Amino acid sequence: MWEWFVQQTPTIQTLLATLFTWGMTALGAALVFTAKRVNLKVMDAMLAFAGGVMIAASFWSLLSPAIEMAEDGPVPDWLPAVVGFMLGGIFLWSVDKVLPHLHPEEDQTGSLTGKRGAEGINPDHFRRSTLLVLAITLHNIPEGFAVGVAFGSYAQTGSLSQLVGAVTLAIGMGLQNFPEGTSVSMPLRREGMSRGKAFWYGQLSGLVEPISGLVGLWLVSIIEPLLPYALAFAAGAMIFVTVEEVIPGSRENGNKDLAAIWLMVGFTVMMLLDVALG
Repeated sequence: MWEWFVQQTPTIQTLLATLFTWGMTALGAALVFTAKRVNLKVMDAMLAFAGGVMIAASFWSLLSPAIEMAEDGPVPDWLPAVVGFMLGGIFLWSVDKVLPHLHPEEDQTGSLTGKRGAEGINPDHFRRSTLLVLAITLHNIPEGFAVGVAFGSYAQTGSLSQLVGAVTLAIGMGLQNFPEGTSVSMPLRREGMSRGKAFWYGQLSGLVEPISGLVGLWLVSIIEPLLPYALAFAAGAMIFVTVEEVIPGSRENGNKDLAAIWLMVGFTVMMLLDVALG
């Protein structure tokens, strides 16, 4: 299987990897068929685990390779990492302000729970299900982009270690996509939506990953000097999502110690995968 995968073009490799991450989102959403609800402590632990995976992937799979690639370039080796990282965060911040979305476990006004309500431009014009899907979609854009850029790095260098690193990143993204699918489908089911529709909306949020993955691959394939900037850009976008959305979401129910422990577990698992396999 591995030999067959290595022989495929970077485009096919990226597509297969991001279809896997999409599939993990769908698998998480499929819990709606087997359970009426997920224990809040379990959900908080899964979200914190996802945050740990994203933080570790941002450094080990994206920032560190970006710095290494820039070492022989015409600019200081830290410059692409700094510029790309900050641009990634600024880009996601801008999208967060514009795209209408609603975080799981929140009501649209925020007045009943004291939590944040729907965000973005004119969120009241959208149904709750649409806002939930858009929130998780916002998470998945940088994840798919990061996987595509990682495979683009392999396409440019031909290094087997880069390919292993890209596959490791896809595995990590898949692991953390599982709770994201659940975090959409379960709230919708509790509100009375049918299991089938709740699953549909849950998995739909992962559809953007194959698309953004191919975009990332295409960008670095046509502009090779852009590669370290693109890797750092993906890292910055992922860190913004993690700090602004994932970590707060894992702590909203008061399980702060549990969330801290599982964030460390997620970080450790992703670090182990990247160092051991990459």
